[in-house]
Amino acid sequence: MTDLSSQQIRGQFLDFFEKKGHKIVPSFSLIPLDPSVLLTSAGMQQFVLYLEGKKDPLKDFGTWYLTSCQKCFRTADINEVGDDIHHTFFEMLGNWSIGEDSNKGYFKEEAIDLALEFLVDTLELDKDKFWITVFKGGNNIPKDEESIKIWQEKGIPKERIKEFGMEDNFWGPIGEVGVCGPCSEIHYDRGKEFGCQKPDCRPNCKKCNRFIEIWNLVFMEYNKNAKCQMPNAKCYNYTLLPQRNVDTGMGIERLTAVLQNKPSGYETDLFWPIIKNIQKISSKKYKEEKRIFRILADHLRGSVFLIGDGILPSNLDRGYILRRILRRTIRYAKVLNLPENWYVSSIKKLSEIYGSTYFELRTKETEIITVFQNEEEKFGRALDKGLSQFDKLLKRKRKSGKRKIISGLEGFSLYSSFSVPIDLIQELAKERGFEIDIKGFEKALKEHQKISRAGAEKKFGGLGLEKVKDKRQKVKVIKLHTATHLLQQALRDVLGDQVKQMGSDINEERLRFDFSYDKKLTPEQIKKVEEIVNQKIKENLPVKKNEMDYQQALKSGALAFFKERYPEKVTVYFIGDSLEKSYSKEICAGHHINRTGELGQFKIVKEESSGAGVRRIKATLES
Repeated sequence: MTDLSSQQIRGQFLDFFEKKGHKIVPSFSLIPLDPSVLLTSAGMQQFVLYLEGKKDPLKDFGTWYLTSCQKCFRTADINEVGDDIHHTFFEMLGNWSIGEDSNKGYFKEEAIDLALEFLVDTLELDKDKFWITVFKGGNNIPKDEESIKIWQEKGIPKERIKEFGMEDNFWGPIGEVGVCGPCSEIHYDRGKEFGCQKPDCRPNCKKCNRFIEIWNLVFMEYNKNAKCQMPNAKCYNYTLLPQRNVDTGMGIERLTAVLQNKPSGYETDLFWPIIKNIQKISSKKYKEEKRIFRILADHLRGSVFLIGDGILPSNLDRGYILRRILRRTIRYAKVLNLPENWYVSSIKKLSEIYGSTYFELRTKETEIITVFQNEEEKFGRALDKGLSQFDKLLKRKRKSGKRKIISGLEGFSLYSSFSVPIDLIQELAKERGFEIDIKGFEKALKEHQKISRAGAEKKFGGLGLEKVKDKRQKVKVIKLHTATHLLQQALRDVLGDQVKQMGSDINEERLRFDFSYDKKLTPEQIKKVEEIVNQKIKENLPVKKNEMDYQQALKSGALAFFKERYPEKVTVYFIGDSLEKSYSKEICAGHHINRTGELGQFKIVKEESSGAGVRRIKATLES
């Protein structure tokens, strides 16, 4: 078995498949092309339309065979980070054959041949230590007898081929519906020193890390379809795709751990320089606080990559995910008593590890450090106060002698007053032998959101045209409402996609627009926003509307607010000649003018703070 660096592993994989006729496709951003998905969570996401047969890879890439190393980020297992296998950010190596038929592409046998050749001949892994899992059938999809036969023909004994169902050996789709298929996983037996010592320990053992899954070969030939709106198995069916595809994925972190003979990815060269650096600046040792060191290293790395792709902390969507892991990082840094700006040297280490592959980490290093500093400054003080209140709360409860339960309202008070995320409150409670009433917390949160939404909906659209009797004033309100659509898109153009509407209030004299952003706009930024809006007014673009399903509207790229209140059918207003090529598109039930040329001259008269992480713009239209 070779002892390769992570950089060499990444390079050897891509070189191998390039020599086999595959086109190397650069990693896409962590911000996916599909607007209905928050983050890129799998290597195949950038190829979905090709796998569905809706786009032609030959036209766009010159081949049906592709390979890549894709940046990925998953949020479902954040609370599991700290064990041997879970990460938020990770890199997925993959190879694809798209559209297999008699003239193009390959399928099961060729995919298995390529995997064995790379693992055995290139990486020099011992084939006798391979264990294979296959799909045993389910949901009217047959057992994968073909893969079982192929593996045996390639020298894997029947006793080392295990069958599992939908949960373990059927991959996809990314969302509720979409492309998917049975998969065959390659597990590597690393020996008893990594195991639970049980004589019947096998792949998918829940108690140890002896059999590590290194490669997943997905035979993507189905589409999962929704038959109704209820989220249960009976409301879905599976139909064959118009084509068969191979979609494989191999995580660099696990493969590197195997090749460098380490217990987990955290001891490999992907993480160890960061962990050593944290050890150096703290009074703790890795072996004494392993889970905390791992969380810090993982969340630091994940945050750096999110910021590198243009995501900034906020209370919405991707920005909230970043804020959540940043704040967990800040909390655990306090546990280790790390000094102020402790993360600067670790961010520089990350640039050394990944900078030659992902250049944005080097070019944006100063910006990334600034984001960390701003969030630490904001949250650090609030966290100190929140922890103080939390300790006082627990002290009172211990004195009362009642059950060790934190009520939903008490948890919500910590969350709303000190911005302590609920999962962090849960962790704190568990560490001190308490539980939190999550259902009660969710009830309190929903009630708060209901009140906030009612206030926001009251502002959304301003006066309400039914209250405006004067026709001239009605026209002014309608014009200003249309101008908010242009304003929001211009803000996103200048500041980035983290900009989201947080409220709007319009009267016949001016518009007031609140949006998510955590910095004061510079005079240059304000001027640029004005220029963009006025340019779109000058272009005299048409303002049109389409009625469509809510999910279809999201996939079209239409912006949406208060997402939980929209009906199945919505109206999308778009500014431009077509929905696909429009400058602005939003789900909206308001009134609008017919063309932007009717608006007049747009002028920002004030930009100010409207609360934590929210800015406010006031603007007018001049004839």
